[in-house]
Amino acid sequence: MIISVDDIVSMPDFIGQNTNILQKKLNALELLIRKYTNNNFQNRSIRFIGNSLGDRIFGGHPFIRVGDTIQISESEVNDGLYVVTEVGKNFIRLDKEVFTVDSNMVTKVVYPEDIQVGIINLLKYEVDMRDKVGIKSESLSRHSVTYVDYDANNQVMGYPVSLLGFLKPYMKARF
Repeated sequence: MIISVDDIVSMPDFIGQNTNILQKKLNALELLIRKYTNNNFQNRSIRFIGNSLGDRIFGGHPFIRVGDTIQISESEVNDGLYVVTEVGKNFIRLDKEVFTVDSNMVTKVVYPEDIQVGIINLLKYEVDMRDKVGIKSESLSRHSVTYVDYDANNQVMGYPVSLLGFLKPYMKARF
């Protein structure tokens, strides 16, 4: 996870927000950013291969801790993002169940600080502006409303281009 829900709800802008909905939005934004940038933010020097059972992957790495995001790949069925909830002597416990497989490649995912701040700004936009989408200007006297034309020049993935500038340094070429 890029940032925890607990960190989000501790901010004044998000007090009183439903934590389940915020978690779903955070998960969606994480996948959206990974797809848009074509960057999986993996730290390939923190990687191991282990078998899985229930919500555990057997094996480990000294630099994987509770709360870290990991990506499972090359497993046939368990590929995806998970959060580490417990680190044992010979296993790591995940936030979701996984299928029993003999080989899961586990790689730590690390997001830079500016990605975290960008996610917070996107969530603020969701809370404050989502219900006003499309309105460019509005006057009260004699009531006048001007709507924005949404096209590829001023929006990406449902967000204004100005909010997504933080992703530019992390874009990777697609082949």
